[in-house]
Amino acid sequence: METYTISDAQQSLNKLLSDAHNGKHVAIKAENGSTVKLVPTAVRNVKPRKAGSARGKFKISDDFNAPLPEFDPHDE
Repeated sequence: METYTISDAQQSLNKLLSDAHNGKHVAIKAENGSTVKLVPTAVRNVKPRKAGSARGKFKISDDFNAPLPEFDPHDE
């Protein structure tokens, strides 16, 4: 794994990103000793949500908001 300081990483960020994208292990070490690793991730192409797009695909029962029998306050 190649390890770079923050200042070295800032100067060659495009190269480091390309290296990580191509499967090389790249680490950046801070002055306090903590280290981060650059890894590629897959970006999902998510379509924007459209209000009302699920209309008619499910039904909510008429008594949906009715109190549940096991929580009836009159049974105490």
